[in-house]
Amino acid sequence: MQKKDIGLATLVVTVGAIVAMVNPRFLSPINLANTANLIGLFGLFSIAEAFVIVTAGIELSIGSVIALLGVIFVDLIASFGVPWPMALAVVMVLSIFIGLLHGWLITRLKLQPFVVTLCGLLIYRGVARFYTKDGTAGFSFGSDFPMLEFLVSGRTAGVPHSVIAFLLVAIIAWFLLHRTVFGRHLFAVGKNAEAARYSGINTDRVIIQAYVLCAFLTGISAVFFAMYTRSVQPSSHGNFYELYGIAAAVLGGFSLRGGEGSIVGVVLGVILLQILQNLVNLLGIPSSLNFAVMGSVILAGVIADTQFSRYRETRRQQSAMAALEDSARR
Repeated sequence: MQKKDIGLATLVVTVGAIVAMVNPRFLSPINLANTANLIGLFGLFSIAEAFVIVTAGIELSIGSVIALLGVIFVDLIASFGVPWPMALAVVMVLSIFIGLLHGWLITRLKLQPFVVTLCGLLIYRGVARFYTKDGTAGFSFGSDFPMLEFLVSGRTAGVPHSVIAFLLVAIIAWFLLHRTVFGRHLFAVGKNAEAARYSGINTDRVIIQAYVLCAFLTGISAVFFAMYTRSVQPSSHGNFYELYGIAAAVLGGFSLRGGEGSIVGVVLGVILLQILQNLVNLLGIPSSLNFAVMGSVILAGVIADTQFSRYRETRRQQSAMAALEDSARR
């Protein structure tokens, strides 16, 4: 673990202890199980967001993609009677297409990731609302999909399957980012794309792969959320989820300038955000303040990242000066 991860883990334990002291219900089995389930649900797309942030990109359409793919998944099963494995395959193919489209627009047409994904945020939610005629896509009363519900919404030994999926994705993501050539290329592109290009890295391909991977994980998240809610209201489903993912990634040490980050940090960031949201609920604070908490966390994370970068740059300059002075004395 990096120093940032250790510090964040300490913060998570400290905040959790404070919440437990403020309200002992925090440690009740039901509350812990519900919190764990939400950690798994929100963690999937937070890791997705991290893969584009490390390239100095951004993905602002995650919430809208979750709404659109959720609507399509539910409608295929509930209205058209499509077997759920086939519906899942359709959703995943669509998610890959969305990732390819974003990557192509960014690398081939040289559009800013902010602009591309902001347009996606508006387009995908608009399409979802048009598709349902601004209604709600959901399962009829008594609908039963035992295997699907067990795989997505069930529990094993009391552990929600969303948590198991999150941990599996986190392990794979950690290996990809920190132990493979692809991961080193992601860091290199985020740190300095021009230098990475001159060193022989196909930066366009790396960026496209990052957005495809992000969209693919978002598609998985969309299925989990659709089965969690069992209905999708396109106008509100997934609202501001992209901000949650950005907050978790920033807390996890992913710099918005790119080239830095830790999957362990993202996992801890997701846990911390859910503990804070759980505190808001347990204290009876209006749920609308969740956004205030999230905004404050993002701001604090960006400030901390900026100050840490300045401190590190100062130390590097001081070390260089000391080396020059030592060389001059000799």
